[in-house]
Amino acid sequence: MTATYTDKEVLEDALHSTKEATKLYNMTANECASPQLRGVVMDLLNQEHDLQFEVFESMHSRGMYPTPAATEAKINKCMETHKMSATVN
Repeated sequence: MTATYTDKEVLEDALHSTKEATKLYNMTANECASPQLRGVVMDLLNQEHDLQFEVFESMHSRGMYPTPAATEAKINKCMETHKMSATVN
C-alpha cells in the first residue's frame, strides 16, 4: 500500500530535515582542521540555511507555520539580550 502525504506533512519533513542538516554542517565546520574543507562545509551550511528559509516561507505563506506578531517591547528586549551576549567577550 502506498502512503499519501499532505503538502503540510511533506513540508514539515523537509523543514525538519534541513534543520538537522544545518546542525551537522555546523558541527563539521567547527571541527574542520582544513581551511579549504571548512570553506566547502560553510558554503553547504549557507545553502542549507537558504533552503530551510525557503521551506519555512512556503509553509508560512500557506498558513502551515503561523508566527505571532512580536510587540515592540519584545523586539527591543530580544535585541538588547543578543547585543549583550555578542559583547560579552
